[in-house]
Amino acid sequence: MTKKKAVNLEASAVNPGDLSWDPVTAVCLVRSYDNTVEEEKWDFDRFPQIRYVGVCATGYNVVDLKAARERGITVTNVPAYSTDSVAQHTFALLLDLCSKVTLHDESVRAGDWSRVQTFCYWKAPVIEIAGQTIGIYGYGNIGRTVARIAKSFGMQVLVYTAHPEKYLDHADGQLTFTDEETLFRQSDFITFHCPLTPETDRLVRKENIARMRDGVILINVARGGLVCEADLAEALRSGKVGGAGLDVVAEEPMPADSPLAGVPNLIITPHIAWASSEARTRLINIVAENIRGWLEGKPQNVVN
Repeated sequence: MTKKKAVNLEASAVNPGDLSWDPVTAVCLVRSYDNTVEEEKWDFDRFPQIRYVGVCATGYNVVDLKAARERGITVTNVPAYSTDSVAQHTFALLLDLCSKVTLHDESVRAGDWSRVQTFCYWKAPVIEIAGQTIGIYGYGNIGRTVARIAKSFGMQVLVYTAHPEKYLDHADGQLTFTDEETLFRQSDFITFHCPLTPETDRLVRKENIARMRDGVILINVARGGLVCEADLAEALRSGKVGGAGLDVVAEEPMPADSPLAGVPNLIITPHIAWASSEARTRLINIVAENIRGWLEGKPQNVVN
């Protein structure tokens, strides 16, 4: 049977050369482009021959699902491939904000330790997270993993999810399901693990920040659109938000004139929470199986 043709639009983002595309090229003929910029993206009308779109990610807000459905185009995603990596990165950001690892490493490298008389010093308060309350907004695979890790640190866990009835057996002395208002008001830390939808667009905005505890620490490794960046920047400068760790921003790559540029008590990483070699290997394998399933008339991970 002649292999179907496929186009890979962002090959270098998934695999800059350290992994193999063999699982995918084994099932279809692939023409790869390292990257596709915004002006190179066209709508489905320009390509009536497209029958399948495989998103190389869990989120699929980059695809017009309505247009795909109207044209009979199957759209698939890759769920759960990066759960452990993203949960790990969540705590990398949270712990750096609390233990000030980067701040003090930079201080030592600048020679500060050699200039003090005592055996130790700290440039900002160090925070112990045991016994504190973390609010988890969203309770999918990543949210559940973050909750498990938080409990192992001795944290109290509040969870907001649209369907808590599915997980009532998860509630215990450390984990409580609650409403959005309570999560915002009672959490020392809030971490976001929900999709970007019309309901969650700019969820972190001035009026919701006002409902949070003074000095709250926020973590977003989900989608940049969850945050109104100007409002977060203002809250960080005022101290209302004590710190924030972001792996995603509203516009990526992050523009030089972003409202977040130069803001204090803010850590930003360039959308790498998902990008461990282990997670990317799983992604490539699942992408290949998604294509194979569609070719065999048994599509999996269909989102439309």
